[in-house]
Amino acid sequence: MKKIIIFISVVSILAVISYLYFREGTLPVNRADKTAKIFVIPRGESLQNIVDSLYKEDLIRSKLVFYLVVKLKGIDRQIQAGDFRLNPSMSAHEIANALTHGTLDVWVTLIEGTRREEMAQIIGRELDIPEVEIIANSREGYLFPDTYLLPKDASAASIVSILENNFNQKFTPGLKAEAEKIGLTEEEVIILASIVEKEAKHEADKKTVASILLKRLEADWPLQVDATIQYALGYQSTEKSWWKKILSFDDLEIDSPYNSYLNKGLPPTPISNPGLASIDAVVEADGSTPYWFYISDKQGNMHFAKTDEEHQNNIRKYLQ
Repeated sequence: MKKIIIFISVVSILAVISYLYFREGTLPVNRADKTAKIFVIPRGESLQNIVDSLYKEDLIRSKLVFYLVVKLKGIDRQIQAGDFRLNPSMSAHEIANALTHGTLDVWVTLIEGTRREEMAQIIGRELDIPEVEIIANSREGYLFPDTYLLPKDASAASIVSILENNFNQKFTPGLKAEAEKIGLTEEEVIILASIVEKEAKHEADKKTVASILLKRLEADWPLQVDATIQYALGYQSTEKSWWKKILSFDDLEIDSPYNSYLNKGLPPTPISNPGLASIDAVVEADGSTPYWFYISDKQGNMHFAKTDEEHQNNIRKYLQ
C-alpha cells in the first residue's frame, strides 16, 4: 500500500512538473516586447526547421513545447510558406495559429520562356494587379524567371523592378565581358537567349542551338525560327495560348519585323524571358559549329544537321 502511495505521489509530481513546464513553454518570450519581426518560411521547409528558426529568432521559449503545441492543434500541415509579422509578446499558441493564416507576401513562380503577357497573367492572378499595368511597366526579356516572394500590396512598377533587379544581378559584368568577346551587346544576347529558350527544350541542346543561330547571323542568313513567328502571331483564342502549336505556310508569310523567315538579322526585341542557362548558352556559343540546321521532334529531342540534305532527312525521319 505504501508503495502505491509513493508511486501515485511521484506520478502526480511529474504530472505537475510537466504541466508547469508545458505552460511555461507556451508563454511569450517577452510580453512587453511588441517589436515586429518578419519571419520567413521557405517553400517545403520542414516543421523541425521552422521550430529551430523560431527559437533562434527568440520568438518561442521552448522548441519541444512549440512542437507539441502544433501537433496537439493538428495544424502541422496547415503551416504556410511565406513571411509573417511576429513579435516576442506572442504566445506559442498565437504564433502557431499565425503561421496557418495568410502571409504578408505571396510566392510566385515565373518559368523560363514565358513572354511578359503570360507573366502578367500569373502576377495579376496572384496579386490582383491589372495585367495591362505589368505589361506597360515592363520590357520583354528582362523579367527574370524565378520563384519570388512578392508583397501583397506591391504596385505593378515595384514588382517589375524586383524582376528586373534580379535580371541585373544574374547578368553579371563577367557575362557582359564574355559577350563582348564574341561581338554581342547585352540586348543581342538577350534576344538570342529568348529564342534559344523557346527552341531548345533540354539544357544540353541550348549551346548548339545558340551556335547555329550565331553562325547564321554571321553568314547573313535569315534565322528561320518558328518561335519568332509564334511571337508575332500573339494570343491564340482557340488554343488559349500565346504560342501557336502548328504553324501554317501562311503564318510563315506574316508581315512582321519578327518574321525571321522573311527578315535577316535579329528581331527587334526578345520574344520571351530567358533563364540563365539560355543566356550562358549564347555567351558560350561557337560560330564555328559544323551544324547549320536543327529540328525538334515530338518528344522535344533535337537533331542537328550539317547540310540541307541531312536536314531534310531528319525532317522525314522525325517529323513525318
